[in-house]
Amino acid sequence: MVFVVIIILSTLIGFIGPAWAQNPAAPAAPAGAAAADAGATVVPGAHVTPAAVHEFVNGIPVGTKITMANWQQYKAFMPDGMVQLFQGTNFWKMPADVEMNVGPTRIFPLPEGYPEATEKYGGQTQVVKLPDGHYDMKNYIAGMPFPNPSDPDKGWKILADSWFGPVPRIAAGTPETGLASLCALDRYGSTTCLRTAYVYRMLSHIYSPGYPVTEPKAGGAWYSEWAMLEAPEQSKYLANLTIFWQDNQKMEDDFAFIPALRRTLRLSSSARCSPIFGTDYTRDDARGGFNGGLSMFRADWLRDQKVLALSHITTAVGTFPDNYDMPLGFARPSWGPWEVRDTYVIDTRRVPEEARGYCYGKRIMYVDKVFLHEDWSDLYDANMKLWKVLQLGAAPKVINGVETSVLGSFWGGMWDFQNYHATLAFTADGPGRDIRIDDAVPKEFEDIDRYCSPAGMMMIMR
Repeated sequence: MVFVVIIILSTLIGFIGPAWAQNPAAPAAPAGAAAADAGATVVPGAHVTPAAVHEFVNGIPVGTKITMANWQQYKAFMPDGMVQLFQGTNFWKMPADVEMNVGPTRIFPLPEGYPEATEKYGGQTQVVKLPDGHYDMKNYIAGMPFPNPSDPDKGWKILADSWFGPVPRIAAGTPETGLASLCALDRYGSTTCLRTAYVYRMLSHIYSPGYPVTEPKAGGAWYSEWAMLEAPEQSKYLANLTIFWQDNQKMEDDFAFIPALRRTLRLSSSARCSPIFGTDYTRDDARGGFNGGLSMFRADWLRDQKVLALSHITTAVGTFPDNYDMPLGFARPSWGPWEVRDTYVIDTRRVPEEARGYCYGKRIMYVDKVFLHEDWSDLYDANMKLWKVLQLGAAPKVINGVETSVLGSFWGGMWDFQNYHATLAFTADGPGRDIRIDDAVPKEFEDIDRYCSPAGMMMIMR
């Protein structure tokens, strides 16, 4: 599991904006991406000490500038969706002045407690296949469930590692520290943005030293995501709470606070594929990539691949649209250097018993072997045509003075090839303003009753 901003806005924005007109133009067929073997390789689950920050060339020389003139030389390091953007056969395409500056691959230590929990508990976790076709885990406590994923079920083990990846114990954005933003673009160049305060909180499977594995007030939950709109003004105080459960077979619960009604409503779990605010995210995209849970999905390992990714972004992403390469809304060099990251590539699909009527035929996930989040996802429709591509950028965060591979600062760009939409999400809303995590989170946001329960929603506007 990874922490990201998109879920912050996901269930909220369905209430507050118009949907765009649809244009079901079929995309071109995706290009194949071969795995690249040059350079150093990250060993999954390896412990990197706080003093050891590794920098190395990982297949592309440091200082390389990838542009429209030379991009084909580096196709082996690109996800299929990125190749599509460079080929320029779809509505969304790379700007003519695109420039990707390649820096060294930097490997920072995992957050304190995560490697220790992985070493202590990882060897006991088991995959369980249920009679109804669902998947589950047995004996999972904390850390990485499967430190060295291998067959059988290698792909699903990687999916589980991503689901329970190294996220902060608590993460928050406030008007004082920095709000999360999501901006949507349409085919005419129009943009719509909103901003939200948020609190993300682990309630179980906690690996942080000095905290219990399960909070006394968890009530069976393992993770909660609270968000409240701050802008636009007419939608202020609209709030959302999502609760994921320790029981992987139990669907997550979603609650919305509607200011005009002064009421909290429980939302249906059947709308996993509905568009959100006319943007390009569904609820199952709303976790910085995969957000569907573990039980109803299978995952097959396709290959290991070295992939270009933004893994040390600056807060330049928070200035929209000035610091974006428009009209695509792609990264500019000011965002930081691109790195060649070791990734797993997995094919994630609903189990056959749950596949009927589901929006996506498959989700190709490029999972970073260190952060354990997706660097990229290619989403296919039910007819197996490439529909959307999702790029994810991140940055390590400082914990106890150590720059750490925990997913905090985040940027996500989703481009819909079939309907000519794009949606950009980011935690930074200006220079120096960004997400706060762990002990840097203001103490008032540690209140579990207030930010992690449906009853707490009724405290809004009081």
